[in-house]
Amino acid sequence: QVQLIESGGGLVQAGGSLRLSCAASRRTFSNYAMGWFRQAPGLERELVAAISQSGRSTYSADSVKGRFTISRDNAKNMVYLQMDSLKPEDTAVYYCAARSGVQNDRYYANSDSYNYWGQGTQVTVSS
Repeated sequence: QVQLIESGGGLVQAGGSLRLSCAASRRTFSNYAMGWFRQAPGLERELVAAISQSGRSTYSADSVKGRFTISRDNAKNMVYLQMDSLKPEDTAVYYCAARSGVQNDRYYANSDSYNYWGQGTQVTVSS
């Protein structure tokens, strides 16, 4: 099992930046594909960005492409989401997710593919 703890959320004005961090408890962190999801009130959870075990392959949703960047540091068991040019519609609870048992170096774009989830961190963007 792996425990995921998100941090870095908060209140920011439109156009500002935040950096979310996700700390994983597992020493075999480099074997996990990782993702960031978000859920706004009344809406379904959606994928924001995903990254392969090595970090060489990444995916970003169209809604955040060019503004958000996912990265990871396997030596520190950390995954990050750098969020720039934030918009009020980015307001949501952001979740870190991990997928174990990955055979190839790849990312996953479907929430059903992830085994483990963090508790979430609130991001609020004011206009």
